[in-house]
Amino acid sequence: MSLKYMEEYRDADIARSLVEKIKASSKSKIRLMEVCGTHTVSIFRSGIRSVLPETIALLSGPGCPVCVTDQKEIDAFVALARVDNAILTTFGDLVRVPGTVSSLQKEKAEGRDVRVVYSTMDAIDLAVKHPDREVIFPGVGFETTAPTIAAAIKTAQQMKLANFSVYAAHKTVPRALDTLMSSELTGIDGFILPGHVSLVIGTYAYEPFFQAHHTPCVVAGFEPADILQAIWMLVEQIENQTPQLSNAYGRAVTSAGNEKAQALLDEVFETSDVAWRGIGVIPQSGLVIRDLFAAFDAGKKFDLVLPEPIEPKGCACGEILTGVKTPPDCPLYKTRCTPMDPVGACMVSSEGTCAAYYRYHG
Repeated sequence: MSLKYMEEYRDADIARSLVEKIKASSKSKIRLMEVCGTHTVSIFRSGIRSVLPETIALLSGPGCPVCVTDQKEIDAFVALARVDNAILTTFGDLVRVPGTVSSLQKEKAEGRDVRVVYSTMDAIDLAVKHPDREVIFPGVGFETTAPTIAAAIKTAQQMKLANFSVYAAHKTVPRALDTLMSSELTGIDGFILPGHVSLVIGTYAYEPFFQAHHTPCVVAGFEPADILQAIWMLVEQIENQTPQLSNAYGRAVTSAGNEKAQALLDEVFETSDVAWRGIGVIPQSGLVIRDLFAAFDAGKKFDLVLPEPIEPKGCACGEILTGVKTPPDCPLYKTRCTPMDPVGACMVSSEGTCAAYYRYHG
């Protein structure tokens, strides 16, 4: 990418030029998946699908952190909200996700102290202000948000905050790519890799996946021209049969990534087998709190009694997260399941595929 292009990447003329290049290069049918919720929203909001040739299908993958949070984890958050004398702090998207028997929104309506915060440090502040109460934070998200939660746990240890804890339900992206490529149902030809996650883990983190599958991969930024640039690079690789692991977001993402953030993650968390909603258990794809910080692990601190997790009947969230189906293929979409009254997690989060379809898809 030239310096001139980097300086003018927002220019609509460049976007139009990239569309023409894509149309000229695309000859065979191609299925590309973006694995970032912010990419999903940007693609819908900018109308990128409408300007691409019919040969190219864009699939939305498991890039919404709230959406991939397993039902059992949602049930654990609900149970934590019921802990006596507790303050359950959370990011806003989680509040309305239905669990097996309840949601954080319902728990708040019934009198539990559920508070939306904007950072994990807000939760730390609450723990300082309320030393007589347990302050609990559900740790949800990918490698982008996990370092901030690791920092909060480390801060709590340094401050000796015995009343602060985190229920870690973090997921890591590279392992999910392996699972997607191992499925015979998805038929993915290339990946638009996430910008925010890659900023932390770097492009080196995808090398094992790429070496195993030789599937074209391009890290992309979030402007329409960024995404179109990544699509054009993927089309070129696929049509010319020259798969590469490429970086189209060089102004922010490096090969090594943010090494300080990686060191913090490694200090506080260790990898573990975890379940993803609709996908199942992906080996070594989760981050759980190390024994050194066990005092701040809400899953160990509290004796939780959880119901047998039951997915919403008829919800196609799992197939949507893996690109097997699109939201209109779900029988609940726009009937029983709407942003005002969601049945599945994909309709709750602003980064969810169903929510994006509902808001932007004609």
